[in-house]
Amino acid sequence: MNVPPEDKEVGRDNYFEALGVNRRDFMRNVIAAGAVSGVGLGAMYFGYEKISNPVRVGVIGTGDQGCVLMSSINPEYLQVTAIADIRPLNIHRAFHGDWASDGALAARRGLLSVYGWKTEDEARKHVKVYDASNGGYEALIADPNVEAVIIALPLHLHAISTCQALKAGKDVLVEKLMAHNVAQCKVMGQLAHEKNLLLATGHQRHYSILYDNAVNLLEWGLLGKVHHIRAQWHRGNLPGRDSWKQPMPGGELMLGENRARNIIQEQLDRFKREHSRERDPYRAENLARRIAQWEAWNRDAGVDAAAFGYQDMKLPDGRVRTALEELVRWRLWDRTSGGLMAELGSHQLDAAGIFISALRRDGKKAHPLTVHTVGGRHVFPNDREADDHVYAMYEFAGPHYEPGFDVGFRDPFLNYPDPDRGLLGYEDDPNKRIVVTYSSINGNGFGGYGEIVLGTKGTMILEREAEVMLYAGSDTTSRVAVREDAGGPTMDTQESGPAAAAAKAAESMGPISRGYTEQLEHWAWCIRNREPDNQPRCDPEVALGDAVIALATNVAMKKSWDGDAPGYLKFDENWYDLNHDATPDGSSVQSEYDSLVREA
Repeated sequence: MNVPPEDKEVGRDNYFEALGVNRRDFMRNVIAAGAVSGVGLGAMYFGYEKISNPVRVGVIGTGDQGCVLMSSINPEYLQVTAIADIRPLNIHRAFHGDWASDGALAARRGLLSVYGWKTEDEARKHVKVYDASNGGYEALIADPNVEAVIIALPLHLHAISTCQALKAGKDVLVEKLMAHNVAQCKVMGQLAHEKNLLLATGHQRHYSILYDNAVNLLEWGLLGKVHHIRAQWHRGNLPGRDSWKQPMPGGELMLGENRARNIIQEQLDRFKREHSRERDPYRAENLARRIAQWEAWNRDAGVDAAAFGYQDMKLPDGRVRTALEELVRWRLWDRTSGGLMAELGSHQLDAAGIFISALRRDGKKAHPLTVHTVGGRHVFPNDREADDHVYAMYEFAGPHYEPGFDVGFRDPFLNYPDPDRGLLGYEDDPNKRIVVTYSSINGNGFGGYGEIVLGTKGTMILEREAEVMLYAGSDTTSRVAVREDAGGPTMDTQESGPAAAAAKAAESMGPISRGYTEQLEHWAWCIRNREPDNQPRCDPEVALGDAVIALATNVAMKKSWDGDAPGYLKFDENWYDLNHDATPDGSSVQSEYDSLVREA
């Protein structure tokens, strides 16, 4: 549904209420009418249209996340005309998908599957490949057949590659976290505004219909006054089976902690022997695909990582980490990564910010006031710099937190003055805060990942970006549905359905989208429809806010190791201002501007 020009000042979220409908009803009605397919719902729901001329895009970095993004492309919006990566494995997976497992293939199906090409030779007639031999991603940026770029490089390269693309006149979608430090984020945003180009960051929850409907429930006031959000991302990673410490190409295959390692050629020989004996055509094809992928991975051993800026380093345990290892295992090192807060925590704190922002009347993004942290390397040996456990507690301003800062609940049912829905009747009180707790741990994956929102009237649980569960009060034994009565939407405590109504409408479509496709579609639509109001939902200001939370939390965690200094930090609103020099991590906007813009 597109907001008419005369109603744009109302805003998309308020437009539904102005029509006398809500987003859940909108979804239910268009689905019942058979008006959209799974691909088209995002366009109708988030207010953009199909485009007649797909944007010609280059993908820089075709590793795990780059392949996920390419696999989420709708060809009606984006045409991949070039890819760039220095690892043969990533180039191979970009075309063929990831055959490491069924789950990997579902997430990374490859360009052949996306565009219907039969062979890699056919695909290469449409897609130019830039690798270590022909200029890498800089050559892709200079390619006149590339209009815009998607960047999914290791974190420390986000700022330099984004600024190079913006200087070349290309619109950019860069993966989260926006950049490695806050000053880089500000320079990226400033340059995008200066060049009048679109810069989006890949926090996909801003395009999740599931999360947007959860926001709708909060705006209705169904949970009452929200006072606590609990979020987590727990993983069962342990030494010997750590997804961040990938096996090194060229022979090393980890079989478990302190166990023997086999040479890659032995593994290839075994797979080939199995393939020659395999009588099931499907399994034979699967094995052949895995062999081809292993061979591509083995060729990674020949990459001169040092030539692309990766470095050798002596580790505390006395071992020398090579430049190639820094490339393959970049998430483990401070120079190239932001650790758990950047890779995982930024998603969850983004979600918490989305929920708390929904309670504001001023339309601004909610920022935390303070954070208390603790973290460390509690499970893994001294073979990395990244913490494997992170715990953080944030304070956000709640409704009526301070004089002149009325961030009460937006409630479309203004004829029903219920104080719990945040209308009137509260005095300004600095104690009115919302506390968000977050934990990201390795060693035990109990609970997986998700968020729990607690209010005075109910509890809402979001699990794995796939399901919303709504409960009345503090009773989490029976889910409830949402029904309409004379007073507006309420929780039906008599009905114990299998899922809350907010989730049911999306589930009737089939698998729930995590928002990648919608994010990419909307970015392409904004490129083709250049008006000031047509901006990505995660624009530089929003993405900077998410980066500040993650990177400032890392600063607070480091303070916890400085003798008597606690892991505490008070947030400064100037950190969130793209045009202010203040940063939480000591990074210099002027220095980064000189490096990224003047010299890049």
